[in-house]
Amino acid sequence: MTVLIFISSLLGAMALGMPIAFALLVCGIALMLHLDMFQAQILAQKLVDGADNYLLMSVPFFLLAGEVMNLGGLSRRIVDAAMAAVGHIRGGLGYVAILTALVMASVSGSAIADTAAVAVLLIPMMRNAGYDVGRASGLIASAGIIAPVIPPSIGFVVFGVTAGLSITKLFMAGIVPGLLLGLSLIVTWWIVARKETVQPAPRQSGRQVAVALLRSLWALGLPAIIILGLKFGLFTPTEAGVVAAAYALFVSVVVYRQFTWRNLYDALLNAAMTSAVIMFLVAASMVSAWLITVANIPEQIIELVRPFMEHPTLLLVMLMVIVILVGTALDFTPSILILTPVLMPIVKEAGIDPIYFGVLFIINNAIGMVTPPVGGVLNVVCGVAKIKMDTAIRGVLPFMCAEFIVLFLLVLFPQLVTVPAGWFR
Repeated sequence: MTVLIFISSLLGAMALGMPIAFALLVCGIALMLHLDMFQAQILAQKLVDGADNYLLMSVPFFLLAGEVMNLGGLSRRIVDAAMAAVGHIRGGLGYVAILTALVMASVSGSAIADTAAVAVLLIPMMRNAGYDVGRASGLIASAGIIAPVIPPSIGFVVFGVTAGLSITKLFMAGIVPGLLLGLSLIVTWWIVARKETVQPAPRQSGRQVAVALLRSLWALGLPAIIILGLKFGLFTPTEAGVVAAAYALFVSVVVYRQFTWRNLYDALLNAAMTSAVIMFLVAASMVSAWLITVANIPEQIIELVRPFMEHPTLLLVMLMVIVILVGTALDFTPSILILTPVLMPIVKEAGIDPIYFGVLFIINNAIGMVTPPVGGVLNVVCGVAKIKMDTAIRGVLPFMCAEFIVLFLLVLFPQLVTVPAGWFR
């Protein structure tokens, strides 16, 4: 009965068009009434406690770093460097999009922001060069969702706070899986690009490539600083966000000199608005998470899946399928916040490494951002490219399938996550 009230109140509030954060609060109130323990003071206290977390302070700083990169010319120089290196290959602009997305992912950790930045720069170039716009948009959307997997990932921060896990360990465990996702896109684009009749750009000389890389050196240095700083314990994930924002501001203002006071206002405003949405979602989810524990819902679900407990791989496949289905209806952050308190007790009961599960869980939710009908990242590329959703869906299908293949390879071969995670730690 408790599980039914939890699901029906949440889905009912969402069906009425209520924002996810308020739907989570309604769900919490419904559970409190059912358990005969409703007190407005407890509701308010848990709401405040949910946002009062030191680790969450990294979110606005990483978002600010991404905004500064986009407005301060760092993103443009990363594209120029990738263009000089691989632009002459058949389908070169596609490889440029993938490499640019990988570098951008290692700075801001926000799929929406990174996809928008890459799409604004590259979709007009790919359209003018004669690439199929739907296919190009699908590629950029699929590359953009690597951002929540490669550190610094806002998704890992939210998941780590909700699940009570080490953010640094999650960051380090996400490096190789994120690169594997990028590799899967490169292979898929190599297959798909053979259908393109676009003439590649002229090969640039070694001197031109060296100049482009030199100009982008400051921008490319930011991911290295963050990863090495976390690896050697020079700063915490929260401090890494401050370092990223300060470094991006320094390079934009002092080195590239393309950042104005107006840009600073826009960057602060955009980062603040996105941070407010995430913070309120996390705060509201903590109310539901606490009540889920009080109502003993995880134990009830564990009893339902107990036949699978002796087969961790089969259990993981089942959980991944559930997350895929949820991802078609919920956006990235709400999906993490709703499912984490329900699934983590199951994972721990089955003896599955929580860090390993966290990587799979975040990858799965990230792919959900390009699965219809919600597909937040798909909506971004549709807006930038000015194409219909069905065109973008057709374009993204081969790349989305490639990323799902990587996900299930990681399920079948946990060593692909756990062994490299040990190297980086």
